[in-house]
Amino acid sequence: MTGIYLHIPFCAVKCPYCDFFSSVWHRETADAYIGAIVRNLAAYELWDTVDSVYFGGGTPSLLSVSQIARVLDACAAHLHLSDDAEITLEMNPAGERAAYLRELRAAGVNRLSVGTQSFSDAQLRLLGRRHTAQDGQNAILTAYAQGFQNISCDLMLACPAQTEEVLGETLETLAQLPVTHVSAYLLQVEPGTPLSRDQALLSQCPDDDAAAGLYLQTVRTLASFGLHQYEISSFARKGYESRHNLKYWHCEPYLGIGAGAHSCLGRRRFCVPKDIAAFCAAPVQTEDTLCEAAPEDRILLGLRLSEGIPLSWLSAAAQKKLPALAGAGYLTCSGERVALTPEGSAVSNAVIAALLV
Repeated sequence: MTGIYLHIPFCAVKCPYCDFFSSVWHRETADAYIGAIVRNLAAYELWDTVDSVYFGGGTPSLLSVSQIARVLDACAAHLHLSDDAEITLEMNPAGERAAYLRELRAAGVNRLSVGTQSFSDAQLRLLGRRHTAQDGQNAILTAYAQGFQNISCDLMLACPAQTEEVLGETLETLAQLPVTHVSAYLLQVEPGTPLSRDQALLSQCPDDDAAAGLYLQTVRTLASFGLHQYEISSFARKGYESRHNLKYWHCEPYLGIGAGAHSCLGRRRFCVPKDIAAFCAAPVQTEDTLCEAAPEDRILLGLRLSEGIPLSWLSAAAQKKLPALAGAGYLTCSGERVALTPEGSAVSNAVIAALLV
């Protein structure tokens, strides 16, 4: 099975912490961009069945339903699209958009990823978000009322001025909503972003120990709500794990289309240049090879999953480190599998680096 990732690089306003590739929204540019996506869907010959399509960004919900439907029609025409394909669209909360959501569902989108980030107005203001906590709740409730039963929401952890009490209030609000999946990310301060230059705001960010505590609070609380952790940053009710995102962690094939999109097909990883005009003008998108998929990738990515990896994937030198790491509470060795604990997930970079020897 193969996944399709469609990068929609348009935003109304760029968030101060974001370093994803995006540009200001223009209807004319978006029309040309959608045309280029459709051309590329026709150009690639994928013999495998496609069981996931993911509209990421940027802000894909800036697209009109007719633009999204045009892309999905091209997927159906040119790909071996499975009847039960998971079709996800990322969206920002924008109050109640019942008609848009109803038409989106009719067009074939069956999963939403809502960029709520927090259900605290104070936190949202500090993050530079334009929506309110109530907007986030309304977006989820309206989507559910329009027939969406697979709704994910994003949460940002270790934000400026975030405490266990503030985070707990957000998690309690989430528990009252019809959410089937949560992506909870620790705030990353990326060089060159406005946030990285705002020393006053950075001084309010929790330190590493506090951030780890907020992460573990999230793991425990979401588990009590029936949202089990299946990947370092991903939590779901049973049967609602993200089919598309699991392809990344399982090293399964996916094709990215759009300026800045990444792909992994066969053993080759490649990306498309971050140039909207060039993407729109080219008959077929340019592919810049990044690297060949390495044997270490399946360890690096597989250890992100709660299911872990087979013990046999680790070198003899790495296996010698397992007792100490297990004794410290960072991983478990059950039978022939190795997996990170929640405590290990909180410091996953260091633990995984220790095993890549």
